[in-house]
Amino acid sequence: MALPKRKTSKARRDKRRSHLSLNAPHLDSCPQCHSPKLPHHVCPTCGTYAGREIIEVKGPKSTSG
Repeated sequence: MALPKRKTSKARRDKRRSHLSLNAPHLDSCPQCHSPKLPHHVCPTCGTYAGREIIEVKGPKSTSG
């Protein structure tokens, strides 16, 4: 099989991999409750999307034991 003539330098290797890094997801604030949410998604805190209530969100879980 064919083999590379020269070793690929770290700089050339890393330049090739420069677009493979992961980014944190961009967050918007909910217009109703102002909590962070993903864009174009229902707010997990209040359950609204585009000014309408889409899902009914239950209150905090009670851990009575």
